[in-house]
Amino acid sequence: MATEESLNHSMNRALKHYSSLFFLPSFLKAFSLITFICVCGVGFSTFFLFPSLSGLVNSLLLSFSIIVAILFSDYVVSKVILRDDPIYVLRRTAALSLFCWVLWLSFIIIGFFLGLGLGKWWWIMLSLLGFAAVLTFRFVVFASTSSLGTLRRLFSSLLQPLLCLASFVIFWNGFDTAIPLRILPFLVASPILGFISTITFLSLLDRLGRRMYGVPSMSIFRAFMLNWVVGLNAPFEKFLDELGETKDIEVSLLKFDSSKPKAAIIIPLVHPGPFKNIGSSLLPSIFKHEFEKEFGCDTGVMLGLLGHELDLTSQEQNYKIVKHVIASANFDASEYESSPFIRTTIGFASASCQIFGKTAFLSFTLAPKTTEDLPQQLGQIVQEEANKYGLDCVIIANAHNSIDDSSELSESLETLGNVASACLKKAKSSPTSTFFVGSSTAFPKEFTLKDGMGPGGITAIVVKVAEQKTAYVIIDGNNIISGLREKILFALTEAGFDDGEVFTTDTHAVSAVVVGRRGYHPIGEVMDHSILIKYIQDIAKKASSNLEPVKAGCLRTIVPKVRVIGKTRLESLTLLIDNALKKAKQIVVPIFAFEGLLLILALALI
Repeated sequence: MATEESLNHSMNRALKHYSSLFFLPSFLKAFSLITFICVCGVGFSTFFLFPSLSGLVNSLLLSFSIIVAILFSDYVVSKVILRDDPIYVLRRTAALSLFCWVLWLSFIIIGFFLGLGLGKWWWIMLSLLGFAAVLTFRFVVFASTSSLGTLRRLFSSLLQPLLCLASFVIFWNGFDTAIPLRILPFLVASPILGFISTITFLSLLDRLGRRMYGVPSMSIFRAFMLNWVVGLNAPFEKFLDELGETKDIEVSLLKFDSSKPKAAIIIPLVHPGPFKNIGSSLLPSIFKHEFEKEFGCDTGVMLGLLGHELDLTSQEQNYKIVKHVIASANFDASEYESSPFIRTTIGFASASCQIFGKTAFLSFTLAPKTTEDLPQQLGQIVQEEANKYGLDCVIIANAHNSIDDSSELSESLETLGNVASACLKKAKSSPTSTFFVGSSTAFPKEFTLKDGMGPGGITAIVVKVAEQKTAYVIIDGNNIISGLREKILFALTEAGFDDGEVFTTDTHAVSAVVVGRRGYHPIGEVMDHSILIKYIQDIAKKASSNLEPVKAGCLRTIVPKVRVIGKTRLESLTLLIDNALKKAKQIVVPIFAFEGLLLILALALI
């Protein structure tokens, strides 16, 4: 729906900025390029200013001394000064040095051409301006991205430019011993001006976050980046927890027991978002793994009727819900008869229902049209309708199993309510009998998060009532491309099943992993359909092979005082980075152009 699409769009815009910042070369490639720049750009351009054998030797010594300074400083910064910062491993530190030297070289080349016509002093002045530009750039990068102390960020910014400049000063001293003393005032002024300009620039950006949330923008930026670059969830979740609110969360559980637990379906009224491993994004797979570990039965986690208004704020809240449900799940299942699987369609809306004793399991889909989040009010309508038929418990799932590139179709609440009512009525009037359940799970090694497959894999729960055999297939992904659900259902029919439904968990573990229009790949968009369908057929057959007579039991429990954060807050947080970038574009030229003007005046006075 619009809610889902707008949040995905805002996250994707933020992701593109991070991608452009951290799409980096390997350490070996970065260091090779630095060596090329120093030898060809610095060494040979310097030689042409001093065309002699001694000039060649000194120019090569200059370039190699700079290479050593860069390698040494990168190692010290990554392994000593910022050793506790997960961002600045040696590869990223070397990549930063590469960017810095591309910047510095541009000044050196301009100075070289001016030096050829106007004298060597112009080359020296432009080299000094390049030093100041690189110093300011490193101030900005380390101050905005590293979460360590100010002194450590300051030393990381200063170390390499000063070591490299020392090589230049030694070279300059070789042909004019007055230069070191002459440029000393500039060497003192440039770090001070660079630091002041950086503080001014970042402070103005911080005001955006303070105005919106009472938190500096750069703090949110660093937390977001720590998650995107190295997968740390705690820093960003800290902000979500502070900005969230406390709610009571409902969880529905349908379990099937033989002599021991056989299978379970869990539907938490929590949205599995917002992205990657933040908040409740991983809740479906966490729930599955923890419940299976406790009870030893295959478990499918489905999406309820809700949107991003109920994302959890942290992993801690995930486990709070999981532990509560596990502690409440030790009850005896008692319903031993089931209706057949019933499907009803009105317009584009379809409802599927199967009634186990006095428990109804009902699901909705709009497939092959886009089926995204469905409103919570629909659950209230279905509950009231179920009460008319004397049903004690109704468990409702959003199949979330079709998405295409057309504008989303939104069926009215009335239509969805009508199709649910018709389906419930037909299921309730159907004959019941004892039933059998089998289950199986697979974790396809061919598919990763980037392909759209979450860590929960694929689960099949097969229900046999009389001669009807139905397969419920739950895929840990964020929706399915339009038309694939129908291909899967046809493949299940070929495999001997009478009917079935395909669900996705709507996991957002796959979101913000790839850059694209959606920020994730729905199931089937980049997967080999034949491999996926083969997995589904195989686990459905395996589930069918271990059918056992079972009883069903229903639990609807409330988990109190859970921290959640709504869609509006999430969207504004992800858009903050985009807004900060726009603000940066507005203020970067005035601030740093003024710094540059002051530095040029300082050089003119030397």
